[in-house]
Amino acid sequence: MIPEEKLPAVTRALYQTFGVSEFEEIDQITRGLSSDLVFRIVVQGSPYLLRIATQINERMDPARIYACMQAASHAGLTPAVRYASVEDGVSLTDFIHAVPLAADEALHQIPYTLRTLHALPAFPKEFNYLTAHKFFIWRFPTAGLVPQPEIDQAFAAYQQICSTYPRLDADMVSSHLDLKPDNILFDGSRLWLVDWQAAFLNDRYFDLSVAAGYLLHRDHDEPAYLARYFGRPATDCERARFFLMRQALHLFSATVFLLIGAAGKPAHPPENLPSFESFQQGIWTREIDMADKQMQVLNGYVHWRRFLDNICQSRFADSLQTISAAHPPAGAAAGPVPRLFPLAP
Repeated sequence: MIPEEKLPAVTRALYQTFGVSEFEEIDQITRGLSSDLVFRIVVQGSPYLLRIATQINERMDPARIYACMQAASHAGLTPAVRYASVEDGVSLTDFIHAVPLAADEALHQIPYTLRTLHALPAFPKEFNYLTAHKFFIWRFPTAGLVPQPEIDQAFAAYQQICSTYPRLDADMVSSHLDLKPDNILFDGSRLWLVDWQAAFLNDRYFDLSVAAGYLLHRDHDEPAYLARYFGRPATDCERARFFLMRQALHLFSATVFLLIGAAGKPAHPPENLPSFESFQQGIWTREIDMADKQMQVLNGYVHWRRFLDNICQSRFADSLQTISAAHPPAGAAAGPVPRLFPLAP
């Protein structure tokens, strides 16, 4: 179950942590799209999570991942880290016996959890939006997965977001960036955030928007959601940034899930595309398996449709105007304000 070449590293972890060379039980856990090997093991009668990195690159960098995970652990946001070896790419953490968490309760708790996370000292590296755009967003227009008129409409609107959305130092915070249901665990009394592979320094509205995608499906819940995070009512500019970040993530999610799910093969949206709300609720309740390629494609089309719908709302134009007034673009008389998202080449 554990690759032979990784056994010495695992034995080293067990001995340095518990003074033993073997575990009593082991079960592999299949979770998400990560290349890591993840196991529930039992040592001296107690369960732990063993994670083994099989790839090391910009996104899967043990030095960054473990630094973020340990900072979150010290803040009580993630289970206790018992062992983490950058050289071996092996970590041991406490195992959480998770129970189902109702979406309404998660919607209430998540803003407080994110407020604590975002107040941590800065994580060691900033998220690379340029890489994300090269691999997904800028490749998407020529993939043939949606009609050209929709491409033209969507990317004209996205160019407006890129030209408007500011990068503000005060809003670059320690972030999780992968707040899907599998990574938000509930032990019956509190939330735990797990799987820190995607953690970077990033704009605070990214985490807020990812979680909102699964949980915030009624417009009248938005003010309370943001108020719990900020500890006060959100300003017009804060609400505008939240709205535009949600749209950017709809486009990003659409391109990621369609490109990965279709894997170079032709794909077309079904005639009866499920609503965004019902599909995300299905992901939250685990009724929809996002390891299924067909579900990835369907999720991509659901996000795509929501993006096209939302950029036609008056709130889209209003949000662009609100942010432009508060944070003029580079070259404006008030002085240059850098933008978060890269413009298309």
